[in-house]
Amino acid sequence: MTNADTTTTAAAAQSTTVRMTGRQVAALVVLLASQFMMAADFSVLNVALPEVGTALGFSTGNLQWITTTFALCAAGCTLVFGRVGDYVGRRRIFTTGMVVLAVSSLIGGIAESPAVLMVARTLQGLATAAVTPAALALLTTAFSEPSLRNRALGLNGVMMSSGFSVGAILGGVLTDLLSWRWAFFINIPVAIAAIVVVPIVVEESRAERRSRIDLPGAVLITGGLFAGIYGVTRAGEDGLDLVSVVALIAAAILLGAFWAVESRTADALVPVRILKKPDIALGNLAALFIFGGETALIFFTALYVQNVLGLSSLVAGLVLLGIGVGQVIAGTVGPRILQRVSPRTMLGVSLVLQGVFMLPALWATSDSRWLIPLIATQFVNAFFSMMAALCFMVIATSSVESDMQGMATGMATQSQQVGIAIGIPLVSAVFAASIGHGTVTTAEELTGIHLAIGMAAVSQIAVGLLLWLALRRKAAQQ
Repeated sequence: MTNADTTTTAAAAQSTTVRMTGRQVAALVVLLASQFMMAADFSVLNVALPEVGTALGFSTGNLQWITTTFALCAAGCTLVFGRVGDYVGRRRIFTTGMVVLAVSSLIGGIAESPAVLMVARTLQGLATAAVTPAALALLTTAFSEPSLRNRALGLNGVMMSSGFSVGAILGGVLTDLLSWRWAFFINIPVAIAAIVVVPIVVEESRAERRSRIDLPGAVLITGGLFAGIYGVTRAGEDGLDLVSVVALIAAAILLGAFWAVESRTADALVPVRILKKPDIALGNLAALFIFGGETALIFFTALYVQNVLGLSSLVAGLVLLGIGVGQVIAGTVGPRILQRVSPRTMLGVSLVLQGVFMLPALWATSDSRWLIPLIATQFVNAFFSMMAALCFMVIATSSVESDMQGMATGMATQSQQVGIAIGIPLVSAVFAASIGHGTVTTAEELTGIHLAIGMAAVSQIAVGLLLWLALRRKAAQQ
């Protein structure tokens, strides 16, 4: 055995015996609890959406803005808050974001009008944009030893998936037994606990090199996304009128300006040279459909169970639980699968199968007996959705040098948030165009849900096939 072999063996043996300190365990618990809460809050509110819409007077076509406004703010600001955290301190940004989350949740819980609720959702989106990258950065810096870091990141993925599952049940229980307002109030005690505990158990961390914050880039991409989503939504509701056309043109101009600014900015929010790498571009493209499609499916499943079948929020939560369980299982076994199958191959296959297992929802009727096959097919759909997400993370970061991993991870997070932001509006435009205006019958709403989910499924299958061919061709050229 050579000296190098001996050193490697000793290092491996040492890494397997490393244990977390008490402070690390405490930091892990509080940071994972925050991520769990973020995931749970998403499904809690999705289950409660029909009740919120009825209580505050949202139309069926505008209901998606409760989710979209949140996702839009998170999508546009994730990277810029990550940069701010590097500059002023990630722990400081985390606790500040938690303060904003607690305040905005209180505002949402006491809202008596759509306008107040939308203010709360805007602030919640900004808080999420601050907390999510800061929590991940604090997690990776708290666990510098590779085996401990991998274990912490693995637990982070499982907690976020299980948070969705628990949130689906919790949303139904809270809405049925108490009120939809508790979908907001439930965040407050967890946020307060994090604000108190994190400064005690988590050390502050900053980047060694402070770079300029790309505010123009953040403003342009947020404005461009908002204009584009509004234009698509308006066109779906009212047809391609002057307002929707102006919004879509404004989106094209703002996003074009964003590309131009990023091409000339040294400390760009999204470096264009990195986006030009095929793996990065294709991986992040896949994220738009993975998360956009899954979010739209969750949204319309909640509408189907409550508005078409006339069942309670609790039943809707139980149906969505199948999605959460499928994601948890995939998050657990996925890394082992990727040891045997190339992520490039698995990404396209998983995205195709995610779309395929949306298709059975097209045959859903107003008969509640359809719930069992719906839960079964959505469980499989969620499994492949999580597999696609795991592949996307590997591909989107594997071709970036080590000193750019933070940027690559931030871009991946941004793509997830953008997918969530545009998924529901695009599919909802099909739904809104189908149901038209005025009073909507159950049959009309069911037809709209069929068309919306069908469009999402076909899009995912087509993109999955294209990605599979493109990544296969790239692998053959190497």
